[in-house]
Amino acid sequence: MKTILNRLFDHKHLDRETAREVLVNLSQGRYNESEMAAFLTVYLMRSITPDELTGFRDALLELCVPVDLSAYNTIDLCGTGGDAKNTFNISTLAVFVVAGAGGYVAKHGNYGVSSASGSSNVMEYFGYRFHNDEKKLQHEIESGGVCFLHAPLFHPALKNVAPVRHRLGVKTFFNMLGPMVNPARPKNQLAGVFSLELARLYNYQYQQSGKNFVIVHSLDGYDEISLTGPAKVIRNSGESLMQPEDFRSEKIRQVDLYGGSTVESAAAVFDGVLSGKGTVPQNKAVIANAALALQCAGVHVSFGDCLSAAEESLASGRAKEKFKKLISVNAS
Repeated sequence: MKTILNRLFDHKHLDRETAREVLVNLSQGRYNESEMAAFLTVYLMRSITPDELTGFRDALLELCVPVDLSAYNTIDLCGTGGDAKNTFNISTLAVFVVAGAGGYVAKHGNYGVSSASGSSNVMEYFGYRFHNDEKKLQHEIESGGVCFLHAPLFHPALKNVAPVRHRLGVKTFFNMLGPMVNPARPKNQLAGVFSLELARLYNYQYQQSGKNFVIVHSLDGYDEISLTGPAKVIRNSGESLMQPEDFRSEKIRQVDLYGGSTVESAAAVFDGVLSGKGTVPQNKAVIANAALALQCAGVHVSFGDCLSAAEESLASGRAKEKFKKLISVNAS
């Protein structure tokens, strides 16, 4: 590791294979905590290169516990986190809206990084028990349209580095990797990223992947469609700038997306939205992200139809039915 660190401190980069090897060694516990902390913090001081990001991704996919969900046209809705906005669980709620509209979601998630409650926090709060049993995951997605993949159970590298990340208390390149390393390797991906620079890196990666993808970044910093202003949206076919009115919404305030300071407060917002008691801005933000996911997965061709399907899924209670079904099947 000393050689690698000196190379990075000299402002040199790693090639794809070296980056892969470093992360494999890290996952196998070959570095001490000080070495890991030094390595992680390098990428807080300079940009990661496409080859480095690809090498890290290769390592995590190589080492992960795989899940076969190829019988379903799955999509993942996953943000990088790290936007420091402390929003409520928009993408996790959108998962159930997508399922209620006929999609199949393999949700890759973890505990919160830039908010009090990440997707794993809120799912755990409501009684979902994390596991990596492939047959049970298949049963969950077959029954309720959703299965949840808690990242540490599928990625040994995350387990080894978790104490260091926790003590550092800042976002690292592992946040950049989350949407890229879903162990089910879904055919479709809605990925939210915390910067335009990372959006460009993701575009490069996904163009090579053969996936149907949508990458989103709200220009005021959110790693999702926030409706607080314009958002960059990158698809297989090209890029566009989408405004709140494109989602049948007025511009909303940042305070309307606040998720609270505890898991309990975030869970209250989550349950309120699913139960038809969400505010208009909360509902609009969830529907916007769900609609893009539905279009990405090909549930409907027209974006207008996708918006209508997302609105109907939430308003009719079908999204909540999918959530209740997942919790029930998971407990059985």
